[in-house]
Amino acid sequence: MSFEAIKNDEQQYMMHAYGRFPVALVSGKGAVAKDVDGKEYVDFTSGIGVNCLGYCDEGWTKAVSTQAATLQHISNLYYSPLQTDVAKKLCTLSAMEKAFLCNSGAEANECAIKIARKYSFDKYGGGRQKIVTLVNSFHGRTVTTLAATGQDVFHNYFFPFTEGFTHAQANDTDDLKAHITEDVCAVFIELVQGEGGVMPLEPEFVKAIASLCQEKDILLMVDEVQTGISRTGDFFCYQGYGLQPDVVTAAKGLGGGLPIGACLCGEKTKDVFVPGSHGTTFGGNPIACAAAKEVLSRVAAPEFLQEVKAKGEYIREKLQSIGNVKEIRGKGMMIGIVTEKDNAKEMAGKCLENGLLILTAKNLLRLLPPLTITYEEIDRGLQILKNTMEA
Repeated sequence: MSFEAIKNDEQQYMMHAYGRFPVALVSGKGAVAKDVDGKEYVDFTSGIGVNCLGYCDEGWTKAVSTQAATLQHISNLYYSPLQTDVAKKLCTLSAMEKAFLCNSGAEANECAIKIARKYSFDKYGGGRQKIVTLVNSFHGRTVTTLAATGQDVFHNYFFPFTEGFTHAQANDTDDLKAHITEDVCAVFIELVQGEGGVMPLEPEFVKAIASLCQEKDILLMVDEVQTGISRTGDFFCYQGYGLQPDVVTAAKGLGGGLPIGACLCGEKTKDVFVPGSHGTTFGGNPIACAAAKEVLSRVAAPEFLQEVKAKGEYIREKLQSIGNVKEIRGKGMMIGIVTEKDNAKEMAGKCLENGLLILTAKNLLRLLPPLTITYEEIDRGLQILKNTMEA
């Protein structure tokens, strides 16, 4: 089927919710994808941080196909050893206590919001339900997680949005304190604001948040949907900040390409949910859990994490010598590039033409390569980026 035929069918039969690049991808291996015409692309996106082991990793493929031929789905009315294996591994690696498995980052964040409000209601009664998030944050596309998102551009069309959120300035302790009123039950943060432009929070600001939360019995919740599962060089980004949150959310890389999310609870919050408080039909699906189990068996190893850090440093070092690069920011293999010409979207389109898949966020280029990308693949992709940006 030709690209034009695929594009025409998409235009006719699919809602136009996405601004797509002009390519139809049909296969991949490692960090290289192929389109319908057989053209290769080095992939610096990993499906927006999802394909952490790259395309068609042998161990991942075997785990998924074996499980698909064994048991594809059961409801959450029954026990599942795969679910408990994934939950146990997540809790062990994160020093959290209990996990709720769902299907996506937005679902994980909805779960965290419900936990915060029920924790406060159970302990203090009504009237203490507000959640503080940060300006420039992004927490999902449901009506509630859009309300939690600290970007005005998302607060339109879908009125009325869920109430009970307020947005403090990132890295501004005084502004944060001004938002901590008597009706606040939680502070919910991304340690690196991904969709907001790959903006890391300053360590002193994070310490101030933790101190305020502890002082006022406010839950500290961390959205690790994009930063988690070893993306920044620590299994969870908060571990690099020396934090221990009350609630943590994860998704994207957790399934290595299949939809799965998790909301993890610490000592304070581990028993907030009781039967009937929350639920999901597909959350903890056996095939998705088999994928997650394979991912978790590999990406949290100390040598793997060290390699993620080394690759991230290597990429940043190489980027320094590329023309039109004004600023580089991020952690590990979560990298943002501010261009001198402020033409990131144009550059992303030209990179595609030249055989490189790359993301944008705000006004910068964003790199989220597979964590298993080889140095050869990195060099190949960076050469395309250099040629494109300096043309």
